[in-house]
Amino acid sequence: MKNVLVVNYSQTGQLAQITAQLIEPLRSAGHRVHLETLVPETAYPWPWPIIDFVDAFPECVQLDAPPLKPLSIAPDTPFDLVILTYQVWYLSPALPMTAFLHSPAGRQLIHGKPVVTLVACRNMWLSAQQTMQRLIGEAGGQLRDHLAFTDQGHPLATFITTPRWVLTGRRDRFLGLPAAGVAAEEIRQASRFGRALADALDRDEEKSGAAMLAGLRAVTVNARLALSERAGQRAFRVWSKLIRVFGKRGQWRRRPILLVFALYLITLVLTVVPISLLLQWLLSPLLKPRLERLKTELEQPSGSQEYNLEKYAQ
Repeated sequence: MKNVLVVNYSQTGQLAQITAQLIEPLRSAGHRVHLETLVPETAYPWPWPIIDFVDAFPECVQLDAPPLKPLSIAPDTPFDLVILTYQVWYLSPALPMTAFLHSPAGRQLIHGKPVVTLVACRNMWLSAQQTMQRLIGEAGGQLRDHLAFTDQGHPLATFITTPRWVLTGRRDRFLGLPAAGVAAEEIRQASRFGRALADALDRDEEKSGAAMLAGLRAVTVNARLALSERAGQRAFRVWSKLIRVFGKRGQWRRRPILLVFALYLITLVLTVVPISLLLQWLLSPLLKPRLERLKTELEQPSGSQEYNLEKYAQ
């Protein structure tokens, strides 16, 4: 019997559903699971008023997270495995998870532990996961596996369906586009990772240093989106520093520059992103070797292979 810490923050409830699917097989196998739900001192709204949503941008990118309420467990509680489940805000980890990874208690809980990360988001999670990997390493943790659950819609469609969900709370089909979020069947099938982790813990594989969830289609990277995401991240860093010059979060004096940024963001989504994807498609024969190398690199450590799917299918 092993002790597993699962740290979760879910605004919409979708990530909480995926996390529950992951946890249930671990508990059924006899492992002790503590689910720690992060609670910010000042709650983030859901759905987001548009001004609050944009106002959270600079701090997300600069990893300047406000504090959390105290955890329900002592920071020296022993665990054999830590699972961090998080959302993506502005190509960065959601602020509550950033706050946890910066906090003395969070760093102590992770130090020396094997860590599994799980993200549920629209489709661009690569920059956020690189940040997670760095923060986990700085805390002394060892990233062992990563799981990515992404929106069921086409990348261009999600530029409409996801903002609609975030700003109105509505995720149903809209204008012929699919519902926003991870497909229900994908959420149900998340239990395969819990079954595989339970077996790995039974065999003490968390001590081996190798990935425990290979062969289960843990992550699938669209390398073309990765190139767009890297360009977006560079622009976000510049904008986030500029906006913070005008004041702190919630201050009226930075609202004019936030409006300018919002207009920039809309323009980016409507013009630059589609053009970038079109150019990558046209140049795909030339870009193919680079994209394949990038895909292989970014799918580590757990990968997109499927050789264990049948074994752990429900």
